[in-house]
Amino acid sequence: MSQSRADQLDIRHVSKTFITQKGSVHALDDVSLRVREGEFITLIGPSGCGESTLLKIVAGLDDSYEGDVLLEGRRVAGPGIDKGFVFQEPRLFPWLTVERNIAADLSLRDPGVRKRVDELIELVRLQGFAKAYPRELSGGMAQRVAIARALLRSPKVLLLDEPFGALDAFTRAHMQEVLLDVWQTNRTTMLFVTHDIDEAVFLANRIVIMRPRPGSIRGVIVNDLPYPRKKASSAFQEMRFRVLSEFEKPEEPVAADWAGL
Repeated sequence: MSQSRADQLDIRHVSKTFITQKGSVHALDDVSLRVREGEFITLIGPSGCGESTLLKIVAGLDDSYEGDVLLEGRRVAGPGIDKGFVFQEPRLFPWLTVERNIAADLSLRDPGVRKRVDELIELVRLQGFAKAYPRELSGGMAQRVAIARALLRSPKVLLLDEPFGALDAFTRAHMQEVLLDVWQTNRTTMLFVTHDIDEAVFLANRIVIMRPRPGSIRGVIVNDLPYPRKKASSAFQEMRFRVLSEFEKPEEPVAADWAGL
């Protein structure tokens, strides 16, 4: 089955219920979303709305759900090199240098791996730190290593679960610019979970707004602001207000462009 550029990633009627000792928790309810190749999608909603759960399902880290997730026409059946994942914390190996953390299980003696790692170090602006250890890095630098590692095998989609949530405001803003550089260079399809409206507006082509638990998509706002975006601009503030206003009227359908859903 061939997949058009318009729907590289196809999430179809996904629902998820967790069974706990205290009973069942309905985390996701009938989530459907199609993502075009090379898009930058941000998922935003109230805490606990199931965004992280959805990312893990797309990554193949959770297969106990209802519905289907297709990547280029094939059902996601588990983790694979076609999907990269960046967690909320870097999860680096403290005993490995930056370059060896990026190379992961591959050998730097392989010329192809060596070249790719060097390219990624430059892409995420870590020149001069290849031999450094995680303890010698700032939080933002460590997260850049995690992003580079996730890109090592050139995944078709990069999934990012609030990767900048623990950073201070200045580092977070810098990391947003770094990630946009990565995206604009590689055009890797990205799904990015955030609870920060400014971050969602700054990064995304489309902003997916989710309802509280059980999480479901209430609408999608197409963000056509040109890059590079200026957070102080009137256009940016108008888009920010548009997103913010949807959270102030939770029972109203979002004014959205549904192309691609």
